[in-house]
Amino acid sequence: MMPVRSIASLAVLVFATSAYADPKTDAEMLKLAAASGCLTCHSVESGKKGPNGMAPIGPAWDDVAAQYAGKPGASEFLTRIVLEGSSPYSSHWKGKVSGLSMPPNAVAITEGNARRLVDWILAHGK
Repeated sequence: MMPVRSIASLAVLVFATSAYADPKTDAEMLKLAAASGCLTCHSVESGKKGPNGMAPIGPAWDDVAAQYAGKPGASEFLTRIVLEGSSPYSSHWKGKVSGLSMPPNAVAITEGNARRLVDWILAHGK
């Protein structure tokens, strides 16, 4: 029988190394992201290369969470970016990604699902 202390230590290790908090929610959000085409340009973890070893097309969601952590209105702002796209003239990801801007995605994802996905991404930065 494993001592309670070892079980507690193992639980802390497992949860600390998990990218996001709830495996069921993680699976749902990754399925939604894949179905909506998000994973064509974005990855969850930082440091992943894009096509042909270039910089990734879009920022990793870990980087997005870090960039917007604690910023008021981040969820609404990013939901609008997902749905309406972004301007290539005001990108703060220059030099970090190979894509110039995010295209509008309102045809690929509903506003409600975009908000759920954005909130899930931002929750990682907390």
